[in-house]
Amino acid sequence: MSPLTRRLLVIGADAAGMSAASQARRRQSPDRLEIVAFDRGNFASYSACGIPFYVGGQVDDLESLVVRTPDVFRDKYSIQVHLGHEAVEVDLDKGAVLVDDRVNARRRWEGFDDLMVATGATPVRPSLPGVDSAGVFGVQTLDDGVALRSYVRAQKPTRAVIVGGGYIGLEMAEALCALGVETHLVDVADQPMNTLDPDMGALVAGALEEFGTVLHLGQEVVRFETGAGGRVAGVVTAEDTIPAELVVLGLGIRPNSALAESAGIRIGPSGAVAVDRRMRTSHEAVWAAGDCAEKRHRVSDRPVAVALGTHANKEGRVAGINLGGGYATFPGVIGTAVTKVGPLEVARTGLGELEAAQAGFVADGVVSESTTRAGYYPGAASIVTKLLHERETGRLLGAQIVGGPGSAKRIDVFAAALWNEMTVADIAGMDLSYAPPFSPTLDPVTITARKAAQA
Repeated sequence: MSPLTRRLLVIGADAAGMSAASQARRRQSPDRLEIVAFDRGNFASYSACGIPFYVGGQVDDLESLVVRTPDVFRDKYSIQVHLGHEAVEVDLDKGAVLVDDRVNARRRWEGFDDLMVATGATPVRPSLPGVDSAGVFGVQTLDDGVALRSYVRAQKPTRAVIVGGGYIGLEMAEALCALGVETHLVDVADQPMNTLDPDMGALVAGALEEFGTVLHLGQEVVRFETGAGGRVAGVVTAEDTIPAELVVLGLGIRPNSALAESAGIRIGPSGAVAVDRRMRTSHEAVWAAGDCAEKRHRVSDRPVAVALGTHANKEGRVAGINLGGGYATFPGVIGTAVTKVGPLEVARTGLGELEAAQAGFVADGVVSESTTRAGYYPGAASIVTKLLHERETGRLLGAQIVGGPGSAKRIDVFAAALWNEMTVADIAGMDLSYAPPFSPTLDPVTITARKAAQA
């Protein structure tokens, strides 16, 4: 290695970390920049969003979820990836990271000139009695997915309880129902999916029940019962005890920012690592991206922690361009997301009613019902669309969609409009496509925007 060679050390070898490493490599050759990545898991550069489908059996080939292996990174990109290696301490004064090498059962210090923190997020795990029992799973990494699938196939549980009604909770409920497991879902809220407004969440609750999930809403979990062999035997709420042979925690996730915080790097109000638009942290040699990094919401103009692979990839790319000597900035997020429950598709972007009020907007909302295709065309499904707009200006603030097949991706029209600060009148006048197999004469997007513009 030349004395002029700089060393980039990456903590976390998934979307954000490896996007940053790859982009930095595009701009700097191995004789100018050495890149080394460490990850505590057993997989690098994989699709975390595919985990519920792997558990449920829709995806059977584990390797299909892995985008690139450490061998590919080494041979094609000259990037060294070390799996089973956990970064446990960062010494900024020394410019080094203490790595726990679990493969060889030893620890060592690794020096760096630049440090990329891509430690992701961790599932919320409540401090309740019995939460560490065998059979209680959080699902965030591919290792988590492998462990859960192995447990289901080995233990063959007949009854499962999902705790939490967020995206992971819904997707895991569908996966377990598809496997023929009697599935219950417990949520302290009155409706699942608190990222939706309550009226839209009620539609999701109905779909969950139709798909076979038993709902226990408005109930707080107080402990987990443990049975023979230390395995979970039930979920105890303030009102009931629900027998369970398997529990999946779907209580959301939080930024995994502890390592950065312990090193003295500034943490933002969202609990994620504070970064500037180039993804640099409060220390000039340290960068952060992905689920552990804070983002700016373009509508509320507030710092947020939003965990999505799309953001992680884009942020990693921005960080990597800058680390490689280029210049790039990350423009922020608007919270666009989609999921499904059986045949029901769910989507949202921007702000909901509560978020808009908290951000100081005076907002109005409208809801419309339509069909995904011309009503007479085979396969037409119901779609409910909700828009939230600023009362005085008509500016779009957010949108939510719940409907049958063909509904969810319409959220991208609203996302594009929201990104460009369009009004509902602007959206109502947009030239959207039409043919009976794809849309009614007036698309549900147009119908809802027109209704909002006339309100």
